[in-house]
Amino acid sequence: MRDDDRGDDGAPDPVDARLAARLAELRAEHGWSLGELAERSGVSRSTLSRAERAETSPTAAQLNRLCAVYGRTMSRLLGEVEGEPALLVRAAEQPRWEDRTAGFVRRSVSPPHAALRGELVEGRLAPGADIAYDRPPVPGLEQHVWVLGGALEVTAQDVAHHLGTGDCLRMRVWGPTRFRCAGPEETRYVLAVVLP
Repeated sequence: MRDDDRGDDGAPDPVDARLAARLAELRAEHGWSLGELAERSGVSRSTLSRAERAETSPTAAQLNRLCAVYGRTMSRLLGEVEGEPALLVRAAEQPRWEDRTAGFVRRSVSPPHAALRGELVEGRLAPGADIAYDRPPVPGLEQHVWVLGGALEVTAQDVAHHLGTGDCLRMRVWGPTRFRCAGPEETRYVLAVVLP
């Protein structure tokens, strides 16, 4: 949720409000001040404070940094704010999270479950979207990127991989990665994530 993503009544989106509460809980569980979390994550203290009060939603890159500090994948964190895990999640009920500033929409396809190691995520990048993650949420994370439509450039370990429709890239993530829409139309891809 960006500042302008509030409803007509001024209230934050319910998922963003639950995400804000969960972020505050996680920080409290670790006994960290906002300043300590800012140092660990590289996200400013003011941004963290506003995110925990649901005044703004973290960007995809900021949320990735927080997930890395808390040792969670983004799907696991977002699954924690969605409620009880189910065996089946219908397409219309699959949680979506949007970073409008970056032009990125993320849909958790797999039913979330903290005890399982694999998950499927659908990503959509608008033309010109370029998202850089400075670290994986979990070092050694295995990812399979399968492009369903458009063109995608994925950079990992300083190597750029150009993917077209139907191409699939497998990688272990130890350091920074970058996902860039490399064509004139939206890029749609599936990301299979497997914890080490």
